[in-house]
Amino acid sequence: MRFTYCPDCGARLSDRELGDEGLVPWCDRCNKPWFDMFPTAVISLVYDDRGQVLLLRQNYISTEWSNLISGYIQPGENAETTARREILEETGLEVDNLQLRLTRWFPKKQMLMIGFFAHALPGQQLRLSSEVDSAAWTPAESALDLLSPSPTSAARALLISYLG
Repeated sequence: MRFTYCPDCGARLSDRELGDEGLVPWCDRCNKPWFDMFPTAVISLVYDDRGQVLLLRQNYISTEWSNLISGYIQPGENAETTARREILEETGLEVDNLQLRLTRWFPKKQMLMIGFFAHALPGQQLRLSSEVDSAAWTPAESALDLLSPSPTSAARALLISYLG
């Protein structure tokens, strides 16, 4: 989102040269910049001790492709906290060995995706949230065929990174 008016005082913003940032929306009344904003989300590839990855079906996202666990970062959260929260909310699973693996710009939704690997603690049962239609543990080597082939797919990039 690019600001046109100052969120603090309501004045119309002008563009001002701001060092290496180039032209930035600027409030002359408040004497401060308003940088473009965009949503940030996490996406997590959850794996188990048998070399399987957890794939979700969420029809509101796609009726054709499986996907990984994802969700928006809430105010006050860091990316790691969000990843653990989303995994627990959507699948009921607790994880360890959370590893930051990649970041991707997702042009379709104009957002930044932060990708993690997460190891599912053994002995847990899936408890799916209402936003998940189904979930299945899938051999990692087979999972690529079930994800969107789009070159901008963060899920695909994360799985390719996992497969090494």
